[in-house]
Amino acid sequence: MPLLFDSLFSSIALGHLMVDLLNGSRSVLLAYLSGPLGLTNANIALISTLYVWTASMTQPIFGWLTDRFGPRWLASGGLLWMMIFFMLAMFLPGKESLFFLVVASLGSAALHPAGAMQATLRGRTHYAGRETTAASFFFMFGQLGFFFGPIIAGPLLGAFGLYGLLIPAGLCLPVAVNAGWQLRNTKPAQVTEQKGAVQVRRSAWFIVTLTIVAVLQSWAQQNMMTFLPKYLKDLGQSPAMYGLIAGLFMGGSALGNVLGGQLADRYGKRRVASIMLALASIPLFLISIVGWSPWLYLLVPLAGLLSGSVHSIVVVIAQGIIKGGMALASGLILGIMFSAGAFGTLLSGPLADSRGFPIVFQLTTGLVLVAALVTTQLKGTEAKPVLHETHQVQNPAL
Repeated sequence: MPLLFDSLFSSIALGHLMVDLLNGSRSVLLAYLSGPLGLTNANIALISTLYVWTASMTQPIFGWLTDRFGPRWLASGGLLWMMIFFMLAMFLPGKESLFFLVVASLGSAALHPAGAMQATLRGRTHYAGRETTAASFFFMFGQLGFFFGPIIAGPLLGAFGLYGLLIPAGLCLPVAVNAGWQLRNTKPAQVTEQKGAVQVRRSAWFIVTLTIVAVLQSWAQQNMMTFLPKYLKDLGQSPAMYGLIAGLFMGGSALGNVLGGQLADRYGKRRVASIMLALASIPLFLISIVGWSPWLYLLVPLAGLLSGSVHSIVVVIAQGIIKGGMALASGLILGIMFSAGAFGTLLSGPLADSRGFPIVFQLTTGLVLVAALVTTQLKGTEAKPVLHETHQVQNPAL
């Protein structure tokens, strides 16, 4: 596929891969630290919430900066920031390391809006208007990072302890240098009117509806990412095993993101998102009742594929309805999704402590069902992209 061999697109995609590889190792790392640091399920939920809130609530700020100063330093600098503070978290003993782990998430916040903007712009020009497909490939790389993160982190923690995670953190350096070089000719892309995007009504009801869908989908995914490793650990599984299963969920999400993006460009965003979310309830519910079983090798990635397929759809819709720069729009919707999902996880933590993980997974089943129903109200997202007369200030590197 030509887009994947484009040097500019691949630089931001690889950056997204590395950032979310470290993000994806968080759940396994916290499960690993729960013993020596005496972390309860509620503690794990609180730390995960602080981590995600820090990364999400600052994304609109970084998006605003990207629209005005360009993506180069936000993308490459975000990678370097995350590498440095993640390494510090591995070196410092005790609960002090948790503080630096949270601070590291600011690097993720810097890269996401810049990368999402560049990916969507690339889809409009290189893919003849198939912007959701292009955005889905960008997010696929991030979810591949979440897939490989726990799979790599589990064995490294088991073999080398905390120092083992210095290896994936160090790989951020060459990726950051490459991103800075490839983005050297990019300029700010301030958007005043997005005729290349799907045009929908900017009513308050539509925005509220989209926000509800984003919140519920993100809450469901955050529940699985945060609690699935601890659930399997409590069932007696090793770090390598619960890292693998957690990775399968994000691997399924990565594939689902690309599938959802391509189907949305062909059949309509609302229809695809609603059907996928409704179908996601089936494997999520089965996960809550089977316990430890070989069936998890099928159910977990299937749940990730179906629930994760709407991520890029929501982002591209938001880019078309939020006035201002595309990076700002990306930062706003991603910030809402991640922060709300983290808040939901904070609510789910005490429930896991008091009622057990199966109840949390059944709650997650209900979340995707409600999201599927709400998605049916996103009318006006079926229009085909307009491929001409854009007022976007085009990036000379595109």
